[in-house]
Amino acid sequence: MSDRLLTALTRRRAGLWLLAVLLCLPPFYLDAFWLRIGLFSMAAAIGAVGLALLTGTAGQLSLGHAFFLAVGAYGYTWLAGEPGPGLPPALAALLAVLLAGAAGGLFSPVAARVKGIYLGIATLALVFLGHHVLLTADSVTGGFNGRSVPPLTLGGFTFGADDPEPTVLGVPFGAEERLWFLGLALFAVTWFTARGLLRGRPGRALAALRDSETAAAVMGVDVARHRSAAFVVSSMYAGLAGVLLALAFRRVVPDYFSLALSVDYLAMIVIGGLGSVAGATAGAVFVTALPLLMTRYADQLPLVTAPGSTEGTVGPTEAARYLYGAAIVLVLLYAPDGLHGLARRVRDRVRRRRTRTPAPETVVPSPPQPAAAARPKEHTP
Repeated sequence: MSDRLLTALTRRRAGLWLLAVLLCLPPFYLDAFWLRIGLFSMAAAIGAVGLALLTGTAGQLSLGHAFFLAVGAYGYTWLAGEPGPGLPPALAALLAVLLAGAAGGLFSPVAARVKGIYLGIATLALVFLGHHVLLTADSVTGGFNGRSVPPLTLGGFTFGADDPEPTVLGVPFGAEERLWFLGLALFAVTWFTARGLLRGRPGRALAALRDSETAAAVMGVDVARHRSAAFVVSSMYAGLAGVLLALAFRRVVPDYFSLALSVDYLAMIVIGGLGSVAGATAGAVFVTALPLLMTRYADQLPLVTAPGSTEGTVGPTEAARYLYGAAIVLVLLYAPDGLHGLARRVRDRVRRRRTRTPAPETVVPSPPQPAAAARPKEHTP
């Protein structure tokens, strides 16, 4: 049994290393469009993992995820830019994530006392309040037109478009190529910290809260503290996603952080599978990449028109929302555990087929029949 476990772990590590190498190759072969899709997908995956911890694992419905993404994006832009403190970009990014966590901490008393649909409505108020502040606080947010995002600098290396492009293996590394590796590193940190959290005692405590708060309290789980902590951690993940989104967009505007963005994140975790890090990642890639791909290939798709067209057909963004809305319905009907659960069942079925070997047909000899005992002759009178 130990040999099998060691073999499985070795294969898993080899698979992770192979995946890491494959994810490092796209900047050398793909153009800027595909790299932007990857960047937006990685940023969405970071935020979706945070929402999966909150909603899927802790069982707390949140419709205010867009608010915490806005806190991270605008927090970094203001802290590192002018007007603003003009802090070093790396420090500004860290403080923006902490600022999003602090915003979640301020809201956590509400999250500790309200649950279910009432918590969802309470978080919904954050989106409208945040959108109003983004439009009116011109000195910080730039108002309706937004603000340009300062490039991130780490150790003298700038993740921006204004500096000269270095060349790596004959490939010019522009902003998208450099941001790809930054996003990949941030996503890797998010992935492993979330997996460690779910497999440790905090993850078991949050799962117990989701199943039954009464039973969790009997087992010694501090219900209010863990509910508040889940909200703070989810907000920090959203803040980090907001920073990466701001760097990828290079300009932040209030209209992007609307209720539609919060609904998109709910769609990500439902399609991918509630409470699953891998499922949240798959759902984030699906929901993020679909409208971008439909926008690029709108002229080749039936019933879809290119953006800006005056015809009365469906635009690519609306068509994408219809498609993943239908995907949500199909998932809820036929795969309630999402894409992650569906992939797990398919993988288990394939493994069972591989390990199942037909038994050779053998002729089992019948046991020898004992010799019939001599029947004594019946005495007749």
